[in-house]
Amino acid sequence: MTGDISQFLEKVRTRNAGEKEFLQAVTEVAESIVPFVNSVPEYRDAKILERIVEPERVIIFRVPWLNDKGEVEVNRGFRVQMNSSIGPYKGGLRFHPSVTLSVLKFLAFEQVFKNSLTGLPMGGGKGGSDFDPKGRSDNEVMKFCQSFMTELYRHVGADIDIPAGDIGVGKREIGYLFGQYKRIKGEFNGVLTGKGYEWGGSLIRPEATGYGLVYFAEEILKTNGDSLVGKKVVISGSGNVAQYAAEKCISRGAMVLTMSDSEGFIYDPSGIDQEKLDYIIRLKNVERKRIKEYANKYKCEFVPGERPWGIKCDIALPNATQNELDGNDAMLLVKNGCTCVAEGANMPCTPEAVSVFHKARIFYAPGKAANAGGVAVSGLEMSQNSQRYSWTRDEVDNKLKDIMREIHKICVRYGREKDGHINYEKGANIGGFVKVADAMLAQGVV
Repeated sequence: MTGDISQFLEKVRTRNAGEKEFLQAVTEVAESIVPFVNSVPEYRDAKILERIVEPERVIIFRVPWLNDKGEVEVNRGFRVQMNSSIGPYKGGLRFHPSVTLSVLKFLAFEQVFKNSLTGLPMGGGKGGSDFDPKGRSDNEVMKFCQSFMTELYRHVGADIDIPAGDIGVGKREIGYLFGQYKRIKGEFNGVLTGKGYEWGGSLIRPEATGYGLVYFAEEILKTNGDSLVGKKVVISGSGNVAQYAAEKCISRGAMVLTMSDSEGFIYDPSGIDQEKLDYIIRLKNVERKRIKEYANKYKCEFVPGERPWGIKCDIALPNATQNELDGNDAMLLVKNGCTCVAEGANMPCTPEAVSVFHKARIFYAPGKAANAGGVAVSGLEMSQNSQRYSWTRDEVDNKLKDIMREIHKICVRYGREKDGHINYEKGANIGGFVKVADAMLAQGVV
């Protein structure tokens, strides 16, 4: 079986040379999927896995725009339409200098499995640009978004491809993108999710990824007769996902010890309560300042240039970015008594870190399962747009809880091992694969 995995991965590496993030994502999935595919002749003979790693379509385009000085700037735009077997392409747009084709192919590939796990009819896609909105005026962000959508509009639509936000793309950017789409097409439809509630958005959407992450972690603990009450939680990041994950942890009786940004992390041994979290939210969302300001205000430790994985905890929630938690970090977490790691970001744990977690038999929940709450509520926003209707906050939140509970059940079904331990990575990979594979079989060689 190892030979089959190696043979498959060698073909993928040859075809996608230099795309390290994409190859990392495919390798992680292949290790659990290849043995499963080989046990199902229909999947093997139809080359489902070989087809699922190839995007159905990749769009790359230039984005020229004028900055506030009247100077021309040029960025690169992308949309990776990975798989539409179970529904229109669905996945976020990322505006960040680190955006490359490899990064977006990895994110789109993961999105296929994630969207499948939600149970909603959504295919997988991802897009974005190497544009950095940080430090830009609202006018510059608007000019960029309008230029970006002037090309993207040709390739998206409410029944074709429905982008959402991601890193660097929040309510402001979605608004500018939607406005330009509406201007060009002359249509008001559900082409984007993450919209403002006043013009077609869904309640709970900003909170959904963070809330869903904690709901999933709670399901892991419940399976083992435990709860979040009194648990020490270490969180990386201080953006949208981290903020709402912290909020939900606090409300569930856990103690949040850390948050971070690109300059370092804060460690508050007395715990970040709701009042302190409100300060962080204002600091990051309104004042757009660095997390170290929290340490100055509340007289706690700020550790520059580091991530918080050396802090003793029960639960770790990596919420910042890909590959932020490596093998050495994982060994520290295990040594310090961490029993559960759930990914709020996409692929924040390196392969070496995941290997450490598996060997230590601690519960590791991959992002495609644990952070699926965001795209789940995006799917619910699509449903509300189609109905020209809005659900209440409680209605959306209850649907989110149900979806995360069902994702957990799928992971348990496909990931429970002979000794009873649940391998959530294996469960998420196989569980997400089966629905897409069955749809691909039914639709023929397309």
